[in-house]
Amino acid sequence: MKVLSVIGARPQFIKEAVVGEQLRALGMREILVHTGQHYDVNMSDVFFKYLKLKKPDYYLSVGSGTHAYQTGTTMIRLEEVVIKEKPDVLIVYGDTNATIAGALVGAKLKISVAHVEAGLRQEPKDMPEEINRVVTDHISRFLFCPTKRAVDNLKSEGISKGVYFVGDVMYDLFLKVKDSIDVQKVLKKYRLQRKNYILATVHRDFNTDNEERLRNILTALGEISREIPVVFPMHPRTKKVINQKNLWNLLGKTRVIDPVPYHELVALLTNSLKVITDSGGLQKEAYFAGVSAIVLMPDTGWIELVEANWNYLADTQKELIVQKALESSLNKCPFEQFYGQGDAGKKIAEIILRHQK
Repeated sequence: MKVLSVIGARPQFIKEAVVGEQLRALGMREILVHTGQHYDVNMSDVFFKYLKLKKPDYYLSVGSGTHAYQTGTTMIRLEEVVIKEKPDVLIVYGDTNATIAGALVGAKLKISVAHVEAGLRQEPKDMPEEINRVVTDHISRFLFCPTKRAVDNLKSEGISKGVYFVGDVMYDLFLKVKDSIDVQKVLKKYRLQRKNYILATVHRDFNTDNEERLRNILTALGEISREIPVVFPMHPRTKKVINQKNLWNLLGKTRVIDPVPYHELVALLTNSLKVITDSGGLQKEAYFAGVSAIVLMPDTGWIELVEANWNYLADTQKELIVQKALESSLNKCPFEQFYGQGDAGKKIAEIILRHQK
């Protein structure tokens, strides 16, 4: 059996590291296509090195651009690869433009599409990632859900065939990586002390491209940094906007660093006091690490973590961000296995193999 996997951004590299290994372990031939959506070395190449991902068979060199440009260019270039390779299954991950482009190409060429991390839903509904995810779910044959709530979301939209609760592949990798990291080496590199700093990330376009929202976030980080160190691995998109708008002064003492490799991010995450983020992946990885996240969004696909008081939806309300960051703790519920048992990758590979025979 031949499987073609489409990746283009950091969360997809992480998921592919788990699923690809399991596909190959079961004897399936995998063709890996990198769209080039994340072309920065720290956002792409280093993940391949540290996650030991196989070298992509095809690199589409799409790069940055509008949503239409990224999606359309990916479709045009990917279609040529798919026609040439004739895979039995096409796998897409998450909610990026690479995801929707891959799903559309596969569906139109009548190839079974498998969506890893299906069924998540959140506001605002016009968010590009939400549009990508919803459309992908409605044209996929295999819908691999990370949570039982995701299964329920699909059912409410009339989708029940081909839906599987498998758990979260990011949990698989987190468990594998967390005990193999030299934590002290990472903390020393960034001049940090365990449980005495806050980790922050910002990259969503509805935050970076809206100056008022971005100002609120940066100002909050600046205020927090007066009380406790804030380390901020900065996404290229965010850095570009801050340069254009000349907003650096808002960050105060915030310690800005380049994007970090996955193993370093896990080390920084597990030893942080709290996390402030608009990343869907990081707010969930914080839970894996037993750390609370302040979410810079009006809604989240991981709403179960908000309901369990592990995470808090502050959106871009400056006072709330600062308040929750400096609070001693949230009244958290006990840890639950919302995201499976750490064997999601194995389940996904077994289901694909079983149903394509």
